[in-house]
Amino acid sequence: MLRSIIIGSDAEVSQRLEEALTALGMVSVLRVLPSYPSGEDLFRVLQALTPDMVFLSFERVEQAQLTVRFLEKEVEGIQITAIHRVCDAPALRETMRVGVREYVEFPFERQALIDSIQHSASLLEQKPVKYPGTTHLFAFLPSKAGVGASTLALNVSAALARRGNTRVLLSDFDLNSGMMRFLLKLQNEYSILDAVEHSGAMDENLWPQLVTSIHRMSVLHAGRVNPSIRIDGTQIRNLIQFMRRNYDALCFDLSGNLERYSLDIMHESLKVLLVCTPEIPSLHLAREKLQFLKTVDLDNRVGVVLNRVHKKPVFSKAQVEEILGTRVIASLANDYVGVNKATASGSVVDPKSELGREYDLFAASLVDARTPQPAESKKKFLEFFSASGTPVSPR
Repeated sequence: MLRSIIIGSDAEVSQRLEEALTALGMVSVLRVLPSYPSGEDLFRVLQALTPDMVFLSFERVEQAQLTVRFLEKEVEGIQITAIHRVCDAPALRETMRVGVREYVEFPFERQALIDSIQHSASLLEQKPVKYPGTTHLFAFLPSKAGVGASTLALNVSAALARRGNTRVLLSDFDLNSGMMRFLLKLQNEYSILDAVEHSGAMDENLWPQLVTSIHRMSVLHAGRVNPSIRIDGTQIRNLIQFMRRNYDALCFDLSGNLERYSLDIMHESLKVLLVCTPEIPSLHLAREKLQFLKTVDLDNRVGVVLNRVHKKPVFSKAQVEEILGTRVIASLANDYVGVNKATASGSVVDPKSELGREYDLFAASLVDARTPQPAESKKKFLEFFSASGTPVSPR
């Protein structure tokens, strides 16, 4: 069934059209807008509802023409049908001037409506509607609990949001021990579970109730611990498509348990950021996860982030790359005091601090079009891992 919205200032015409379309069962009416919306308001409706068709009243010609131009500029392939009380020559001429070829007249005779819809449907079959959406999706995956992946996801998201007018959404998908609600002291009663539950009917009115705006970004927290929750892949895809259309960058904080929904998110992501520290347990589990991600065709999306690096680490960046057999795309300093100060205040790390500047640089590298490719695997660091996989003391 095709999806549509009706835009018109004549309430009777809009109501009769909605009734006629409902009776036909060929087109669902997602929203009736009682007046010509502003560009900003119409954009929000389009991004939220993604209609295939727009039935547009030409009772006010100038406003209708502006609406047509906006629709064609913002959404490739959307079908526009003009509606009017009277199908006279002047009205037809005005619709044709802006390229609208379909026209149905009040009181909407059944066969004329069917013919018009079928023509629009054939055009949509040849060229489906395309709604723009961001490709900047980043999944933060910890090698093990306690490596600072949530803190990293939070501060990189905030760094992205500081880049001009970048609209950023941070979603906490760690349903076992999500930290965003605690780290930011969020009071919103709604969580990621509410968003998932309503993913098929999400719109521009419900969404603002679910997220919290803080530090120039939107945050969707995980709610209270609920490990029994099961999330369907279709729900995830519907929700992510909505997110793509409404934000410039999406950051997902994952649990590290490799749940089915986490894998779905990673498959949607541009980059999977595997977060580890330069310590033996963390590196061992990072290598285990890299091997698993390869079996599900995600290894080419993974970038290793070395977190909490001391001035004199046990393993250098080069040694970590040998151990893991892949490139470390970022190495971030350890700032215990700065991170704890931010946590205590429910804020982010000071952007002017050394670590804050590193977050800014890393965020910039993520959205740079010149995404670096993983380096070829070097000779294994045999002094660290034996053939059996048992760690031995480094020299």
